[in-house]
Amino acid sequence: MSTKPKFTFEKEGTLTIGHVDENEIDRVAESFKGRSLFITGGTGFLGKVLVEKLLRSCGGLKRIYLLIRPKKGKDSQERIKDIFQNVLFDQVKQMRGEQHILNQVVAIAGDVMLPGLGISEKDLETLRNEVSIVYHCAATVRFDEPLRNAVFMNTRGTKYMLELAGTLKHLDFFAYCSTAYCHLHVKTLYEKPYDPPANPHQVIQACEWLTDEEVSLIERKILGDIPNTYAYTKSLAEALVVEKFSELPAVILRPSIVIPIWKEPIPGWTDNINGPTGLLIGAGKGVIRTMYCNSSGYGDFLPVDVAVNGILVASWRNITAGTDHTNRVAHMTSSNDIKVSWAEIIELGRWVIENKVPLNGVAWYPGGSMKSNYYIHYICMVLFQWLPALFVDALLLLFRYPPVLCRVQNRITKGFEVFEYYANNVWSFDNSEAVKLRKLMNNKERKTYVIEKIDLDLIDYFTNCVLCARRLILKESDESIPAAKRHMKIMWFVDKLFKCMWLFGILYMLYRCFFAS
Repeated sequence: MSTKPKFTFEKEGTLTIGHVDENEIDRVAESFKGRSLFITGGTGFLGKVLVEKLLRSCGGLKRIYLLIRPKKGKDSQERIKDIFQNVLFDQVKQMRGEQHILNQVVAIAGDVMLPGLGISEKDLETLRNEVSIVYHCAATVRFDEPLRNAVFMNTRGTKYMLELAGTLKHLDFFAYCSTAYCHLHVKTLYEKPYDPPANPHQVIQACEWLTDEEVSLIERKILGDIPNTYAYTKSLAEALVVEKFSELPAVILRPSIVIPIWKEPIPGWTDNINGPTGLLIGAGKGVIRTMYCNSSGYGDFLPVDVAVNGILVASWRNITAGTDHTNRVAHMTSSNDIKVSWAEIIELGRWVIENKVPLNGVAWYPGGSMKSNYYIHYICMVLFQWLPALFVDALLLLFRYPPVLCRVQNRITKGFEVFEYYANNVWSFDNSEAVKLRKLMNNKERKTYVIEKIDLDLIDYFTNCVLCARRLILKESDESIPAAKRHMKIMWFVDKLFKCMWLFGILYMLYRCFFAS
């Protein structure tokens, strides 16, 4: 078993909160008091945490309207009830009462892919008369989404939202949730607008005229040096928001790579396997053995609860001061405060899975390494991922079971095609706005909406992430952890035995070739 990794961060500047006066006013919560909000993307990862935080910490708000499309035979209001069954909302349901929350959160049936967002005239009239704050978070986050779909969802959907915002009678704040990774040609990104890669209106028109097949034929040419449709369409959407700066109280918020919850309400909570969580699961199951990656490089990761805190604090500042007196672009990033290299992430994740929270049914003992040479990585991927997968699937077919591992490896390979671009490049992000906001907050606000450099225990954080991944995504109970630990020890022994046999075989062949007569 591996030794416990050690990580040290500078403590200077980390979060230290003085005495919280009970009479101090939470000005962030006060800025939402009596207001009605309209949120798109409320069923997504960031959106769920945003809604939960608003209900828990800004209980004085009047109503939250969520744009939700009917799905799987369920209408929009039924889907809201399903969303609130998630453990993420257990704490706020205990605080406020489930029925109170269901009365406070109202579904608006619609779809950002449809003209006018597909909202009925009756619901449109409600929004026009009541809503004063808008959060547009809806987006497809698939990096391999076909360009035409990505344009309709991320770019044209934003255009429709801006058109709706222009009709709201009491609008005080419109926030577009973009990404810090949408202007990839800029290695140091500042909190300002950047020119889009093309005219967004012309791109929308072209995609409306052409079919999916026709757009796919020219997709690579349209994207140019931009590696995926996500970054391309998000940068186009930003340009649409910038066009409306003179007409609407609109801002652009750029969170970086949003990862599982750090602290509240459930440490480690997530509802997807994107980003580091997917790497942890793949490596923990023993199906990822090699990565093409700059091991000393780093990504900018931000726990989703900290990202939501930043969104709410930025909202308070813009609502109270007015967008004419604030910067219209703000970053929610972490790498100026804490940098964790890819090598450290892998080492830490491996140790946690090997020693604290192993996964059930691992295919092989977690191992492998990062490669700086793509061709060596490719050879290792064939030898240690694809060949074992083909062998195991052949055995499964022989015993009349459905094959599994080749399908898994195919998904891993597609994921790596996206990951490798980001893992072998490094970007820096200015976060001057966050630094300014920290100085404006009182102790009560600093404690409720943490956006400062956090004294993060990475081992505890990764342990919570793996635990939540086991429980919520893999559906593995905590009672199975002791058995998983025993299985991990067996796989460690099998791994060492196999390597010894392999080494013995190589030495024996060399002996026969050079010394046997």
